Amino acid sequence: MKQTILTVVIAAAIATISFTSCSSSEQKVENAENKVEDAKENLKEVIKDSSIAAQKAATAEEWKMFKNVAEVTIKNNEIRINNLRAKIKNGGVAADVVYAQKIENLKQQNNNLKAKIDKYEKNYTDWESFKNEFNHDVEGLGKAFKDLTIKNKN
Repeated sequence: MKQTILTVVIAAAIATISFTSCSSSEQKVENAENKVEDAKENLKEVIKDSSIAAQKAATAEEWKMFKNVAEVTIKNNEIRINNLRAKIKNGGVAADVVYAQKIENLKQQNNNLKAKIDKYEKNYTDWESFKNEFNHDVEGLGKAFKDLTIKNKN
């Protein structure tokens, strides 16, 4: 009796497992199609992200040229700042505190340009945005130099 009950229970368990684990071929096809569609969508997103990243990053040659020009500009600014400081020390220009502070501000702005170049080189963010912002800052510094020297010529 125990053996018959045990045989019936095992047979019922096997039948239940086989019915629940087997899915129809239609369901298998549908699941496979869903997985393929998901994979295609993921692939499209990856391709889109990589193309955006490629557009945002500067080419190595473009970055090298831009960096060289920026370093020359920064070096020229340093020379101009040192010349302005020498004028104060030599007494060629009235040595007032305001003028000295303006020179220090120019020096700080020039140092900020150096820092921007270093920061970009380490983490390569949006190239066009960086380039526009950097050029704007260089123009602003050039205008500040011009304003400072124009006031002193009068």
